[in-house]
Amino acid sequence: MASYHPARDQLLIEDVLAALGNPVRLGIVRELAASDQERTCGSLPLEVTKATATHHWRVLRESGITREHKVGRYKAVELRRDDLDACFPGLLTAVLNSPTA
Repeated sequence: MASYHPARDQLLIEDVLAALGNPVRLGIVRELAASDQERTCGSLPLEVTKATATHHWRVLRESGITREHKVGRYKAVELRRDDLDACFPGLLTAVLNSPTA
């Protein structure tokens, strides 16, 4: 089962903004940004069903915000900060520094 990760030159601002516009996904991105290493999907505190969490992870991956890979039985997830900063300078910093609701 291969996961789709868009290449850097395929990242679209519309997809990234749509993904970040959801509070659950924004919370995931903030958690990943605060971590100094990759995380597993199950290590983040999400208050949604497993199916809903899977949907949010897929949206983040397919929009180009995160990258996933297998580590044993788990999926490791990391923020694609370098790619996002190269394509959309300052966007991720502005989003991460914005006040929470």
